[in-house]
Amino acid sequence: MNKNTDDDKTIAVNRKAFHDYHILERMEAGLVLKGTEIKSVRAGQVNIREAFAKPKDGELWLYNAHIAPYHAGNIFNHDPIRPRKLLLHRDQIEDLAVSVNRRGYTIVPLRLYIKHHVAKVELALAQGKREYDKRRAIIDRDKDREAQRALRRAE
Repeated sequence: MNKNTDDDKTIAVNRKAFHDYHILERMEAGLVLKGTEIKSVRAGQVNIREAFAKPKDGELWLYNAHIAPYHAGNIFNHDPIRPRKLLLHRDQIEDLAVSVNRRGYTIVPLRLYIKHHVAKVELALAQGKREYDKRRAIIDRDKDREAQRALRRAE
């Protein structure tokens, strides 16, 4: 799922993931939420910057995703950073578990969005970048920006 369709409404984007990881593979997963959580998601009160997914007992769980308590909620409001179950096919979960356990990859959320009235998460199988890779990416990005500025000045 690389492109937004007209039915997608992006709620949160994890830009830090692109800086910290090499993105190897992307996939879409459903997200199991409680009633007050979906209301907070629709209000855009979500932070997935520190979030990650981990397989556990044949299921995939999203950890450290912060969904703010619903402002009009009551005593039944949810815990903001509780683990949330992700919905994928069993063979996809098994493939991810093998990649995480044997190859040392990480599963990170890239964005959270609403698609056809359902909360979805775009997950990425990722490999951590080294510090020098991050510096190289910053240098390359600065060079590209300088080249674009020079082209605009030349026109």
